Amino acid sequence: MADEKARVLVVANQTAESDELLAAMRERAEESPATFTLLVPATAHGVDWAADMFAGGEEAAHHLEAQVERLRGTGLDIAGAKVGDPDALAAIEDAVNSESYDELIVSTLPLHLSKWLKLDLPSKAAHASGLPVRHVVASKAG
Repeated sequence: MADEKARVLVVANQTAESDELLAAMRERAEESPATFTLLVPATAHGVDWAADMFAGGEEAAHHLEAQVERLRGTGLDIAGAKVGDPDALAAIEDAVNSESYDELIVSTLPLHLSKWLKLDLPSKAAHASGLPVRHVVASKAG
């Protein structure tokens, strides 16, 4: 069991490419061996969300591709990446129901900008998944 790596689900959208998230993932990897799976909920933003809550898929896929390349380039063990449900909590529930994870990292924008924090996503994710959650407040990248 000592040789097994912890499986960490990393949930981010607008902050997926942020330096703060990268630093948190590096810090987690230094604590003990870990593999990371990046989950980007296909959440639409601004006017797009009001018009069509499913409009965020293309943006989510863009964040996903850019971040996976960047993370692998830093030497982090990236096991996979996926675009999830537009509802971030539903995306997390889908992910933890389909695969086994040991913990979550949830990356949000600061409170005054974050829809996810207004919905208390880190606490709800912990309750729904039963997993420990590390919350990272990050800036929007790119």
